[in-house]
Amino acid sequence: MLSPLKTKTNDMKPSKTGLIILIISLFVFNVSTQNENKEYIELKGRITDRSTRAALPYCNILVIGHNIATVSNSEGEYLLKVSKTLENVNVVVKYIGYKNYVVSVDNLISLNGNIALEQSAIQLPQIDVILIDADQVVKTMFDKIAINYPTQEMYMTAFYRESIRKARNYVSLSEAVVDIHKTGYYSLKDDAAKLYKARKQVDYTKLDTLVFKLMGGPYNNIYLDIIKYPEIVLTENMFGKFTFTFDKYEWMDDKLIYVIKFEHNPTRDEALFNGRLYIDANSVALKSAVFSLNLKNTEEAMKLFIKKKPLNAKVTPVQADYRVDYVEKDGKWYYAYSRIELGMKINWKKKLFNSTYYATVEMAVTDRTSENGSKAIKYKERLKSNVIISETAEGFSDPDFWGTLNVIEPEKPIETAIKKIQKQLESK
Repeated sequence: MLSPLKTKTNDMKPSKTGLIILIISLFVFNVSTQNENKEYIELKGRITDRSTRAALPYCNILVIGHNIATVSNSEGEYLLKVSKTLENVNVVVKYIGYKNYVVSVDNLISLNGNIALEQSAIQLPQIDVILIDADQVVKTMFDKIAINYPTQEMYMTAFYRESIRKARNYVSLSEAVVDIHKTGYYSLKDDAAKLYKARKQVDYTKLDTLVFKLMGGPYNNIYLDIIKYPEIVLTENMFGKFTFTFDKYEWMDDKLIYVIKFEHNPTRDEALFNGRLYIDANSVALKSAVFSLNLKNTEEAMKLFIKKKPLNAKVTPVQADYRVDYVEKDGKWYYAYSRIELGMKINWKKKLFNSTYYATVEMAVTDRTSENGSKAIKYKERLKSNVIISETAEGFSDPDFWGTLNVIEPEKPIETAIKKIQKQLESK
């Protein structure tokens, strides 16, 4: 088995869940197509740097005045669906180091959805870098949780996707809409998730009789909320095990961002993370965190990832990258997006060639409210911490469902992969 992240069980004791490697038999299933819903406006395009035309990944795209949002993918592509009942609304695009871009829905349509962002002309304040105590900035970030983050319960709708590819070919795609009960940031209770609707497609012919199943589903992304669960990434003794240093400045929303670099102290008995914290200089709230698991300690990294494997295969992690983003509204910061990218190499005994697989797990909050209403999650409806979405998904039996729900535009559209898989199945 492989673990995207060390997650928690309901009794609040950390456990390790994640990617499972199992031997299964090949089977064939039917795929239905998705019908188009006409009750929304679909805004689709690409976000680039105005000067270089380079794609800008993981931009925040929000509907102003509404809790509707999505993010661009690693190629800068995005897909935002806005109900036709919302008239005269504007969309804002935010990205660290760039000026905010505000545009009306009508103008965005006329631009074919394409957006070119301009880099901010940063005028740095007169601050002596030597006087910036990185440890103190991080301590203050956690001390100000009650001021910067909601302490009341929140109910969120999120879009979740997990995909697995062998080299460049997608072999498994699952996506779901989930309801999330986000407990207050000072609450001792864990967040809970409920599966609202899911769909999947798998091409088992490309898996070398191996199927990688992601355990934990949305919980892997939920527990990337460093502010709520700092011990999962930084450990409980973060200042004893990590060194924090000031790296540089960035600029976003006309606000100064401190970039704090963290590196784990050398250890033989643990596999820990290295990365950067992007902290708003004024509020000292976490804006983003980007980090990776140090894979040099192969044995300890294997303990985090591998749960079960065939006896005739050696599995070695080759990539473990993570990201979490927060958005600010009315003086409070909210969990908005997280992404996990895993890579693993399979060496088979008595085989000349090896196989390399990559898994991507991402989740974006598309709506949120402080009123529970129909969003309240009953205990029996909660997803278990070891849930496998690819087994829980209902497939494409409800093609009319996905209409106005916002999604993350994939690097390769799921429909394209599905059509390819379907043609292969029809040709058998």
